[in-house]
Amino acid sequence: MANLKEIRNRITSVNSTMQITSAMKMVSAAKLKRAQDAITQMKPYAEKLQEILTNLSSSLDASENEYAQEREVKNVLIVGVTSNRGLCGGFNNNVTKKIKVLATTEFKDCNISVLPVGKKMIDAMKYTEWTTKDELLYQNPEEIWNDLTFVNGGKMADTLMDAYKAKRYDKIVVVYNSFVNAASQIVKNEQFLPIEVAEESNDSNEINYVYDPSKEEIVKDLIPNSLKIRLYKALLDSHASEHGARMTAMHQATDNATDLKKDLQLTYNKARQAAITSEILEIVGGAEALAN
Repeated sequence: MANLKEIRNRITSVNSTMQITSAMKMVSAAKLKRAQDAITQMKPYAEKLQEILTNLSSSLDASENEYAQEREVKNVLIVGVTSNRGLCGGFNNNVTKKIKVLATTEFKDCNISVLPVGKKMIDAMKYTEWTTKDELLYQNPEEIWNDLTFVNGGKMADTLMDAYKAKRYDKIVVVYNSFVNAASQIVKNEQFLPIEVAEESNDSNEINYVYDPSKEEIVKDLIPNSLKIRLYKALLDSHASEHGARMTAMHQATDNATDLKKDLQLTYNKARQAAITSEILEIVGGAEALAN
């Protein structure tokens, strides 16, 4: 059994760790509230706009919408979205695993490049053959989390759209954590480009659009902006998921530290009682020896 000093030191260490994890949990909870409000407000708008974009693309000829042109898939770009920091459970690892699954199954016959967004994804892809060498793409993808705004997200979307139009990539997929609640996130892989068009149907209620000012202006302005909003929504989703995952991880770490502290305190009490009993026995034995 460890001596009393070792156990006291361990209790002190666990108590310090518990205070840190508890503080990190509270910080993440505060950040989660803001991030959750942002994605909650954005999601309905982004989803409705995506529905309109899908239906609109199906009504346009391939020559009218260069973002929906299907071509043979040889070069695939996967945008992997993670955080800059760890201590959030399997949040970052799950995205990396999903990319590896896509690379070895759905896109196993393609040339794969990964655009890492977030320092953890940069580190995970550093020694793989998938890291993109395309200098025209976003130069500092980890910086997006330092100032997550629609403008900065739009810049990233612009580079992706330019790369697709230049035919450097035949398909662009975004892999990220979708926010469900503080304790649950789902890893999604969404096709960013080409735009998926709605399937043809014979439904009499099929939507017919009236274009104002013109179809050309709609294609020129609405579709790129819709794609920017779609990417920005994915970034907001991942941002909220990160704080939810970290809050949950720190909550579990605090609970584990609390349980460990209780076990150590019990061990300390047992060791202290054993030491006291041993001292009493020694005193009694010494007294008997003197009496004899």
